[in-house]
Amino acid sequence: MYSLRTVLRQSAKVPVTRRFFQTSAAAKSDALFIHRDTADNNASLKFEFNAENKTRIEEILKKYPPQYKKGAIMPLLDLGQRQHGYTSISVMNEVARLLEVPPMRVYEVATFYTMYNRNPVGKYFLQLCTTTPCQLGGCGSTKILDTLKSELGIQVGETTKDGMFTLVEVECAGACANAPVMAINDDYYEDLTPETTKKLLDNLKAGKEIKAGPQSGRHTCEFAPGVYTTLNSEPYGPGFKVREDL
Repeated sequence: MYSLRTVLRQSAKVPVTRRFFQTSAAAKSDALFIHRDTADNNASLKFEFNAENKTRIEEILKKYPPQYKKGAIMPLLDLGQRQHGYTSISVMNEVARLLEVPPMRVYEVATFYTMYNRNPVGKYFLQLCTTTPCQLGGCGSTKILDTLKSELGIQVGETTKDGMFTLVEVECAGACANAPVMAINDDYYEDLTPETTKKLLDNLKAGKEIKAGPQSGRHTCEFAPGVYTTLNSEPYGPGFKVREDL
């Protein structure tokens, strides 16, 4: 029978396979999914839709069978946000009451979609796309972001002291052909440069109207003549190279 010392010596000669584990750094969100009561956002503050929005809600609910009216959670949250300025806990609770669903069902929607702002935002909500196409298109979104920070004196996720502007970064805005792109409230402003970005901000500060769409002068996403295109002549019309007898 082997002694303990012999067993230990033999086991020491056997190569030990080591396993190494590597993990990525934890990514931190700029928003909490858990609600925190504040003086202007807590369940004790009553919210009620105004008469105009109540009429809209009646029309929205007509689109859903009575047993499926919970499908109207998203449009009602949007109405509440537009009336109240953001999607507070009171807005969510009122939507739950109107649709006769547990409040948690509304909370799940409001915390999943980034279109719902659960904290107050500025009058002009600036959402700059910084995904790869916008970083590469035109002058690049990095220059636009630097311009916004410099002109407004805020960082991403912050609101100016006068409550006029809130700046956030967003993932793909779906307008890659017009990069760089920034959404201001409901409208897209495209083909941005530091100069046109500054002009937009100056006009908003002065209370002037701004025109949505490409800021370069081109129409929608039509090609810029001689730039980023091989379409240098009039496109062929219908019937090109089609037999006449067909």
